Amino acid sequence: MADPAEFEEREDLSESERRLMAQSIRLTAALVHEIIREEGEEELARSARSLAWSGLAAGLSMGFSLVVEGLLRHHLPDAPWRPLIESFGDTTGFVIVVLGRQQLFTENTLTGVIPVLTRRDRASLLALVRLWGVVLIANLVGAGLFAALAAGAPMFEPNLHQDFLALGRPAAAGDLVALFVKAVLAGWLIALMVWLIPGAGSARLIVILLITYIVALGGFAHVIAGSVDVLYLVLSGEKTLPSYLLHFLLPVLAGNVIGGSALVAMLNHAQVRSEVPAVAEAEAEAASDD
Repeated sequence: MADPAEFEEREDLSESERRLMAQSIRLTAALVHEIIREEGEEELARSARSLAWSGLAAGLSMGFSLVVEGLLRHHLPDAPWRPLIESFGDTTGFVIVVLGRQQLFTENTLTGVIPVLTRRDRASLLALVRLWGVVLIANLVGAGLFAALAAGAPMFEPNLHQDFLALGRPAAAGDLVALFVKAVLAGWLIALMVWLIPGAGSARLIVILLITYIVALGGFAHVIAGSVDVLYLVLSGEKTLPSYLLHFLLPVLAGNVIGGSALVAMLNHAQVRSEVPAVAEAEAEAASDD
């Protein structure tokens, strides 16, 4: 790896260019924090309409996780190793959403929270509540629409519907405490993915695949991806809507928020809190030099 100090001796570069090149070699935790904070500021400032359309697109996109995972399950033999392969299908929706820059609620448990922790004012908190509310509702509407399409439209062969149902049953089963803990882990991992992406460079896709594969393989509960699965059960008559709301949506939502906001946003903000003003000052100086 190149040494950032090497750029200090380059006479053909301006001071701001040397700084940017050095930073591109190794992003510090404070710089990653600032990148995410700036992204969060942009999201908090977006109009509700823009957030809603982007959130709807993300909810619909997450439906492809169910489809691809179901297709893999359908074509693989019933063997002990099958989950190792079919779990890759669950990464599909996340790849589309993240690389497509669509608004996913669990990403906003980090990006939307960092500006609030930095500013600590009422306006930022209200903007965060608006962001979360609009994106969550839009995500769930998109997930529900995709589940309705998959359950009602004659675009999949009948045997494939059995695989979709088989994938949804584990998401809607189990003890509520266990489901909550799995949701905390999922929220933690997705927020960590967002934290890792700024420094990943050309390896962004690998980071997304790795983290979301762990979420799928571990059976960790994600409020939007899981909603597609469980709403498919509801629309197929295996579950009721109150059961989805009380025994899936509420505990998983709470767990994802805690995992993303408390275990990633707050901890990573705390570790760089004293460095953030210095980073912001350096960026302002770089802008003035340009």
